[in-house]
Amino acid sequence: MSKFLIVCLGNIGSEYENTRHNIGFKVADELAFAGQTQFVQDRLAFRCEVKVKGKLMIIIKPTTYMNLSGKALNYWMQAEKISAENILVVTDDISLPFGSLRIKPKGSDGGHNGLKSIQETLGNDIYARLRFGVGSNFAKGKQVEYVLGVWNTEEQQTLQERIKIAAEMIKSFCTIGLQLTMTQFNNK
Repeated sequence: MSKFLIVCLGNIGSEYENTRHNIGFKVADELAFAGQTQFVQDRLAFRCEVKVKGKLMIIIKPTTYMNLSGKALNYWMQAEKISAENILVVTDDISLPFGSLRIKPKGSDGGHNGLKSIQETLGNDIYARLRFGVGSNFAKGKQVEYVLGVWNTEEQQTLQERIKIAAEMIKSFCTIGLQLTMTQFNNK
């Protein structure tokens, strides 16, 4: 059975639970819910397993805080013997409008500390990532407050729908591959 490591970025703690920066955790929770399983605390992460069409997704929510996400990714990548092409990182992205979803095979960290940590750990930027747009409706110098802020009322109206689509994109990545998933979902 092919194994995939789905690394959903966020910060642990109730104060971060409903923030834009924690969208990765929300997507992870949706995958676990749809797979009728729950996360358990394990080494460097909350972890669960979900099977989809003969593929095994090992889904982690790192407990290392965002800035050390690479540490959790590296541990589970080694422990489960998963190659880089079977890794997908789910992250928030301020350069995309709210609710936009893009999956891509590589790219820069874009100033995102979680991606920066992962790229330092892997030694390159060649790993798939699902970028969940959180928008950029913040004043200059207020980026941190924005991403650590909670969703506004308007965003909350469609947030769950977008999370469900993100979960479908992850399942697609694991079953039909990156290229077909990009074709099917990007720009929609």
